[in-house]
Amino acid sequence: MKLLSRTGASVELRPVRYQFHSVRSDTDGDRWDANWLVVRGDVQAPDGRGWSFTDPCLTTWEARGLAHWLHRVATGQVTRSPAPDEDADDVLSFTEPNLAFSLHERDLHTAHLRLHLSAEAAPPWTAQDARWHWSAFYLPLHLGIDEIRDAAEQWERDLAPFPTR
Repeated sequence: MKLLSRTGASVELRPVRYQFHSVRSDTDGDRWDANWLVVRGDVQAPDGRGWSFTDPCLTTWEARGLAHWLHRVATGQVTRSPAPDEDADDVLSFTEPNLAFSLHERDLHTAHLRLHLSAEAAPPWTAQDARWHWSAFYLPLHLGIDEIRDAAEQWERDLAPFPTR
C-alpha cells in the first residue's frame, strides 16, 4: 500500500513475511506467535528526508483492522483527533507501538491523516527518549477519499498471502 500525500510526504507499507514461519496456532497453540507479520515501511517526510524500517509490528488481525479503519475513514465513520498527542476513540493503535493512525480532519473529498511512527519505525533523527511514544513523530498525509479507498483495497490484496493462522 502506498500513500502519496499532497504535502510531499509518502509512505509505502508492505507485509513481507510471518515473523515465525513454522509456528501454527492450531498445532502449537500460540495464536500470537503464529500471526506476527514483518512489515516493511519506506517513508518520506514532507521535507524530503526518508528512511525505511522492517519490523514485526502488526498481527494478521491488526493488519486487517488497518484496512477496515481506512474504509471507515473513506466513508466518514472515523472521529477526528485534532491534536497529535490526544488520545481519541478512533486513533488506530496496535500491540507494538511502531505505527498508529489518526484522522485530523475530513471533508467530502479529502482527509488529513496522521501516521504516527515510533520505536523501530521512527525517523532516525528522533531523540532516543522520544522514540517510544506514539505521538513523538507523525507524518501528515493529505489524501483524496478515493486514494484512501484504493489504499485500503491494495492493503487487503497485500495481506491475501498472510491469512490468520
